[in-house]
Amino acid sequence: MKVLIVEDHPIVRAGLRRLLAAEANVEVRETADGREALSLYREQRPALVILDLNLPGLGGLEMIGRLRAADPEARILVLSMHDDETHVTRALQAGAMGYVTKNADPDELLAAIARVAQGENHIEREIAEAIVFARLRSPPNPLQELSARDLEILRLLANGRSLPQIADTLGIGYKTAANNCTRIKARLGAASTAELIRIAIRCGLVDRDAGPATLRIDKPPSEI
Repeated sequence: MKVLIVEDHPIVRAGLRRLLAAEANVEVRETADGREALSLYREQRPALVILDLNLPGLGGLEMIGRLRAADPEARILVLSMHDDETHVTRALQAGAMGYVTKNADPDELLAAIARVAQGENHIEREIAEAIVFARLRSPPNPLQELSARDLEILRLLANGRSLPQIADTLGIGYKTAANNCTRIKARLGAASTAELIRIAIRCGLVDRDAGPATLRIDKPPSEI
């Protein structure tokens, strides 16, 4: 079975390799880059993709959509630090078949790998329970109003990308990126791009291991 690991942390990749090495007939390829992952998928057609959401450049949510566009039968298991309802539901809506956090036990991860590789769905039990109780007890997360593309733009902003850089990363026009940014502000009630970044950081969109974002403005504030 061919498995493609898309993860930018070398330690996590090494741990996954060791975990999969104990399984018979598993061939592992890996990359830290989303665009390279798309090329590898088209070349190798792996039975399973293990995908992080917080990747440099092209992020995981955007990757899910592009992998499914390249192959509607793509079997994608998300392995992420995010355990909130917004990331889980957006990943599954985008086409992921499974979702496990990086805090999961190895046995849980192996079970998820086996099920998703067989075309079944798998969500870490603790996540599923947390989502159910969060919906009953907690106020809605402001990010729930955003689409997967909106979340990706917000994540890139929080990681210090300018609008031209975001447009280039996502393969969209600058005006489209700017219009999406304006719409995101309206949905979140943010008065500025800086406030959007603060919301993204507060809601955990920025990788905990990443340094603080530096806001780059390539247009006057009134145009951002």
